[in-house]
Amino acid sequence: MLLGLLTAIAASICYGTGSVLQAVGSRKSARREAAATARTQHGGPSLSSTAKAALTWEFMVGTVLDFVGFGLGALAARLLPLFLSQTVISANLVITAVLSVKLLGIRLSRAEWGAIAVVCSALVLLATAAGEEGGGHTSLATHWWLLVVSVLLMAGGAVAVRLLGARAAILAGLLSGLGFGALGVGVRVLNGVDPFDLGRLLSDPALYAIVVAGAGGMYLHTVALQIGSVNGATAALVVGETVLPGAIGVLWLGDASRAGLGWMAGLGFVLAVAGAVGVAWYGSESEPSDPAELSPTPPLPAVTSAAPPRGLRG
Repeated sequence: MLLGLLTAIAASICYGTGSVLQAVGSRKSARREAAATARTQHGGPSLSSTAKAALTWEFMVGTVLDFVGFGLGALAARLLPLFLSQTVISANLVITAVLSVKLLGIRLSRAEWGAIAVVCSALVLLATAAGEEGGGHTSLATHWWLLVVSVLLMAGGAVAVRLLGARAAILAGLLSGLGFGALGVGVRVLNGVDPFDLGRLLSDPALYAIVVAGAGGMYLHTVALQIGSVNGATAALVVGETVLPGAIGVLWLGDASRAGLGWMAGLGFVLAVAGAVGVAWYGSESEPSDPAELSPTPPLPAVTSAAPPRGLRG
């Protein structure tokens, strides 16, 4: 249990730091692309602008941290009940919020700090109440369903971003969280890991669900960071990657709390989700979503001419 908790905490730190670095890179790229209007007709970022965001050094370092976090999170998912491992990993929200103050110049309101305190308190309750993790043995049909659902979620998210544009920030964050949640479930049920069997591993649909959900979740998270609040997008991600995997772990994989502490686990879980929603709500109000608004350069004076005056923002 202790090794699993330490692993999940380390994954949380990697994910939280990576999210902020990716946000820095995404927004730096978004400011450069603003003049070229590299967006869809609905206001969302184009594929080219998203690709360019991924080429900034901040984004690349953040991505490396994400991969490290993924490895640690995968190990934690096999050592802890999913409702505990996913929730501890989701505490990267706290890391994200604190680092965003320093690296993105965001000021957190009292309400946001209060919501973060609720999340931290919830994690203490969950860690106290968690029992042993259940098994990961499920039918092959379940693995196929996991792959199908992962494909539908990620494809639907990509379409929603293209259609809704800037209005899809929280939705993209939520769907990326569901993708990462599906990834956690896939890691838990993956065949051919213990004992290692390459043939079983490569023939398991859960392996490809992990690939689809991980890649799609990364893309949608990148888009959410480009067009919306970093804290809001991350909090929506927290809800997606916590609620569904936690329920699946309890209902189908045999995860359980310690005897007599089921109420504590339930309370901690509800508080964790409520706190994340609180950060999403207040974070989306306090942070500008327009990349141009993040530029410290003031607009130049309008030029008087026969044509209508235009203000430029650096």
